[in-house]
Amino acid sequence: MKLTDLVGLALSRLGTGKLRTALTMLGIIIGVASVVALVSVAQGATKGISNQLQALGTNLVTVSPGFTRTGATRGAIGSATTLTLDDANALATLGDVQAVAPELTTNELVVAGTQNETTRLVGTTPGYLSVFAYQIWVGTFLSQASVDQDLRVAVIGATTATNLDLTSSSIGSTIYVGGLPFQLIGILQSKGGTTTADDQVVIPISTAHELFIGSDSVSAIGLSATSQDAINTVSAEITTTLDQRHGITSTGTADFTIATQAQLLGTVSSVSDVLTLLLAGIASISLLVGGIGIMNIMLVSVRERTREIGIRKAIGARGRDILSQFLVEALALSLAGGIIGIGVGVVASFGIGTYAGWGFVFNPVTVLVAVGFSLIVGIVFGVWPASQAARLDPVVALRYE
Repeated sequence: MKLTDLVGLALSRLGTGKLRTALTMLGIIIGVASVVALVSVAQGATKGISNQLQALGTNLVTVSPGFTRTGATRGAIGSATTLTLDDANALATLGDVQAVAPELTTNELVVAGTQNETTRLVGTTPGYLSVFAYQIWVGTFLSQASVDQDLRVAVIGATTATNLDLTSSSIGSTIYVGGLPFQLIGILQSKGGTTTADDQVVIPISTAHELFIGSDSVSAIGLSATSQDAINTVSAEITTTLDQRHGITSTGTADFTIATQAQLLGTVSSVSDVLTLLLAGIASISLLVGGIGIMNIMLVSVRERTREIGIRKAIGARGRDILSQFLVEALALSLAGGIIGIGVGVVASFGIGTYAGWGFVFNPVTVLVAVGFSLIVGIVFGVWPASQAARLDPVVALRYE
């Protein structure tokens, strides 16, 4: 028989039992929709995390202090006070470093009018703006003069401004940080999605050192490499420079750690790949269940149409014609279910992505894999019923009631 005849016959037979056909396809629809939606969710979540990491800074390299040890107890990374402002100045002279931003951080109560909140206080230099890819929404950022003269000026994040009811008209007003008056000179543009990055008060590092943190150490040093390709070179240069400054030998343990944006993105990508495979595997179970449903309904169909099969064989139909007929019916069921499932999955992906805030992520490869998998399911679970029908003895089939 021609393929067009087989398809027409299959659609005709499936159309005679619309409810049964719909219920049989339901398993495939749910399975394909689950694969498309869950893989899209995993990729969307990865995209959202990557965007947040990219928003932290351009070609970012972060140097943190080492750890402390009290007796047999080891503290967390960054708990030591091994980095100084002189270290930051030394790193600023490296050839592939575009900008440097040392940080002194603590938490302080900030008061503006009748509003107040405890937030992160960052003492830093003018390089902070470019290293961490911030933009000024209104006003100005810290100047080198404000650092040199220990001025009491402050720039606040977008979330802090919202919490304290501060707007563009508040520039020049006085806010109180840790009970001390500061002039508000700027508000940072929101990065969106990273509430920690938007909830902060930034002041000159010299002022933070004088008024809040009486230590020569810095909490971290942020650096911006001249290009993505220069990050590894910068990391090696930082290691060499700080080893020399801190007197660390080749057999000694470094009292600092270096983290790059590429390392963070690589970790996110690895976790995402595992998560995507896991979710796709879980969703594929639904496809297997749908395949079993197709096999079940095709076996029932073979039994119901035993006499029809006998008549067709008696008038000249070959075993392969019968096999092809039932196999095409199984493929039609799985393909129709797959197409509908893709539509449902795309709609679900769009809704979840919009609600979660990372937007709609559509990967054509996922759709092709889902369709291919649904067709494989139709073939695998349709072969046995089709072969059962093809092997029927026409004499026995004609006597079947």
